[in-house]
Formats: sequence, structure tokens, C-alpha cells
Amino acid sequence: MSEKEKMLSGELYRADFDPELYSERINCKTLCSKYNMLLPNQIKEKTDLIKKIFGKTGNHFWIEPNFFCDYGYNIEIGENFYANHNCVILDPAKVTFGNNVFIGPNCGFYTAGHPLDSKIRNNGLEFARPINIGNDVWIGGNVCVMPGVTIGNNVVIGAGSVVTKNIPDNVVAVGNPCKVKRQL
Repeated sequence: MSEKEKMLSGELYRADFDPELYSERINCKTLCSKYNMLLPNQIKEKTDLIKKIFGKTGNHFWIEPNFFCDYGYNIEIGENFYANHNCVILDPAKVTFGNNVFIGPNCGFYTAGHPLDSKIRNNGLEFARPINIGNDVWIGGNVCVMPGVTIGNNVVIGAGSVVTKNIPDNVVAVGNPCKVKRQL
């Protein structure tokens, strides 16, 4: 099984020396760099580049620069998607955003993780777990969403939260770790 196959199936894998994964990351990071250098009024060019980077997009979306991701093909966004400045999506596993998702500045979505056992971690092994964000979600600034998390529909995640566990539908959640504070 290739390192990419291991990565996509959720097994431990090595990304650092694998030529296929390295090439895919360099290609994606080159496209992100081009995106981040476009002028604010180059709307068509920006839209076309995101459609080239991501695995799936809706028709109406906007991502403020700077934007960074690892592979791009594991990212899917629905209609009416907005990400403010400095969004980072580490996507060795699938990251899916529903419709009407709004993301504040300086947010990160991290599917990549590292083993707690230092011997395994020091051998360069990592893992990836998918992230799923539902419809009608607002994520405040400086939020981190960790590997394997699902955020339900009609959710507000408060600024500065670190989301380590699943968040159900129709709630406001905030904190580190992020916890449900009230129903919507």
C-alpha cells in the first residue's frame, strides 16, 4: 500500500519522504502562493484557482488571502462559503464544508495528527482524520478544529475556540476545549 493510500484510509503514513505526496503538496502550495499574490480585483482568476485547488466547490464562494492548504483535492465547500484572512486547512484527510459556512480570520482546520507515542512520532509517522462542517455554520476568529471533528448544522463556534470533540446541531459552542453553551 502506498503512503498516499495509507493517508487516505486513515492509517499511519509518512508524508515527509514520499515522492508522490511531496509532489502533490508542492503543486498545491504553488497554486496557493499564486492565489495569495493575485490582486483583490482579480476575482475570476481567484475563483478559477480555487476550483483548480479544491476537490469540489459550489458556485458562490470567497476566500480572502492568505490561504494555505496541503493537497487541496480533499477539500469540498458548499454554496455561499466565505473564509476570512489566514485560513489554513491541513487536508491529508477530507475536509467538507456545507452551505452557508462563514469562517472568521486566522482559523485552522487540521486533519493531520501525530501519535502520542514518541518513538512512533519520531519515526515521522502521522495520521489523518476527516473534518465535517454542516450547513449554516459561523466559525469565529482564531478557531482551531482538530482531526476527526464533526460540527453539526446551524452552529456558532465562538472566537478563540479549540474544537476537539463533535458539536451537535443548533448550538452555540465556545472555549478551549470547545463546549456547548446554549441551544439555538
